[in-house]
Amino acid sequence: MIERKQKIARAEDVISKMSEITPVTRRRGEKVGYSHLFRRSSTNMDSPSEGLKNLPSGWEMAHIGDLTLRTKQRNPMCDPGKRFFYIDVSSVSNTSFRITTPSELLGADAPSRARKVIEASDVLFATVRPTLKRVAFVPDNLHDQIASTGFIVLRTDALRLISRYLYYYLLTDEFVQRMSELERGASYPAVRDSDILNEKITFPPLDEQRKIAGVLGVVQRAIEQQERLIALTQELKKALLHKLFTEGLRGEPQKETEIGPVPESWELLSCEELCEMITVGVVVKPASHYVEKGVPAFRSFNVREDCLSPNDLVYFSEVVNDTILAKSKLHAGDVLVVRTGYPGTSCVVSKEYDGANCIDLVIVRPKAGVIRGGFLSRFFNSPMGKSQAVAAKHGLAQQHLNVSAVKRTLVPVPSIEDQDEIDFALATVQQKIALIARKKDVLIALFRTLLHQLMTAKMRVTDLELPESESTYAHACTNKLHRKGRKVTQRG
Repeated sequence: MIERKQKIARAEDVISKMSEITPVTRRRGEKVGYSHLFRRSSTNMDSPSEGLKNLPSGWEMAHIGDLTLRTKQRNPMCDPGKRFFYIDVSSVSNTSFRITTPSELLGADAPSRARKVIEASDVLFATVRPTLKRVAFVPDNLHDQIASTGFIVLRTDALRLISRYLYYYLLTDEFVQRMSELERGASYPAVRDSDILNEKITFPPLDEQRKIAGVLGVVQRAIEQQERLIALTQELKKALLHKLFTEGLRGEPQKETEIGPVPESWELLSCEELCEMITVGVVVKPASHYVEKGVPAFRSFNVREDCLSPNDLVYFSEVVNDTILAKSKLHAGDVLVVRTGYPGTSCVVSKEYDGANCIDLVIVRPKAGVIRGGFLSRFFNSPMGKSQAVAAKHGLAQQHLNVSAVKRTLVPVPSIEDQDEIDFALATVQQKIALIARKKDVLIALFRTLLHQLMTAKMRVTDLELPESESTYAHACTNKLHRKGRKVTQRG
């Protein structure tokens, strides 16, 4: 037990040191003691496929086809009663680079593309739209299953190249850029299997390949852990929303209403009764008012659940904002509700954006002392609020939520004090999600940096030991940081 704790502590120390590395500085990494894990190579190999003269000692270059084995095809329809798992291109996530949604089918139902036999530890690369990075490593539980002909199946010669190293190599920006140069077809861009097999790959000795794959694997598993924590916390938030809007803060008796059970002491009122104003943002030729810089104007994709995203903002001039577009000028505390796309999604306008404007969003201005904007926004994002928004959608081609539907929305209303407490409780959970998301973003940046640095030999793995057991402990120590979340995940 003591030895296990020591290993977990050592692995935790490795991860904490790795998280200090940033793409822009090496000095800070040296300061925290990370530099002993890697040494800077004297080579100047900017791309993994540059010439042999630039390779460090011990590294080789070869065509991918010379390092991989022939694979087989099989028609599942020849055994119509047999079940199998089918991996289509859409089954592979291009963010986690894993097979996430394999389909279980009968041989009789096999699509015509279901032909390629896969084995555990094979690497899949989608040859259709190759720049989307649909790359995956085949896990043990999908051994001897079937993949789409939209993939090339790469099975490495284990005496020269380990499959995990090839898997990470295919994720490099340099390789994907090369595929973009080779792809053919405008409406359905693709590369041939031969294009990939003819590409050159640079690779170190097997021991260094394993270490490189081990380091990248530790970071990748840490990213996956953050993703699981985000999903877990979002489920917690969803459950908390339901509980608070049906039982209140103190689990009081319920009463049945038009929108379902709500706390007995809460009053059910229409949004129109609760608000000073409910209107819509700019809908007539908003682009005609755009300027390069000025007053921010929010669009639907800027509105996330409980927060505003400042990405890809457009702007109106101050003169236009104060005159012909003044009707949709925003005040701090207003609630913005999405009309089209994800109707009902809502957030509060913060003080930072007081005086901003919006485009094709419903603007809801709560009555002071009657309902808080934060509480109202939380309700719109709750299952009760969303169900009313879905029921009120109009339009055939592109369904949207109109102002009259928002006015009719029924809201269960507690005291102002309870509104504030509920808003605070849900804000705390949302802050937790945001914190985990930031950690995930840091790890993704670290992964990309290490991927480039290690695959181009600009950074060399030297004395970092990462056998399988150590990788397991590294993963375990990440779980240890969020023990409660780990226990729930394991139960699921």
